[in-house]
Amino acid sequence: MSVFYISMALILLVSVAAGLLRILWGPTAADRMMAAQLFGTCGVAILLLLARGLEALIVEDVALVFALLAALSTVAFIRRAWPAKAVPQREEHDDS
Repeated sequence: MSVFYISMALILLVSVAAGLLRILWGPTAADRMMAAQLFGTCGVAILLLLARGLEALIVEDVALVFALLAALSTVAFIRRAWPAKAVPQREEHDDS
């Protein structure tokens, strides 16, 4: 069964290589960020498959840390790329 896990990890590694092309040729920053998210997702999946295939369960903890870092990097990208616009203040009207 470990051969199955390792072969699936290699297939995901090919997917990451295809995502590298999107980073190099992506027309917008959002395309590049989506490819980076692909790296994060596939990286976590590869680590989880290798943890099962090589029976090194400590690698699962590393995969969880990478998943958290991938989520934080997406939030940081969105906050930087699309800053929050100032909300216009409503004017107070005195009806008397």
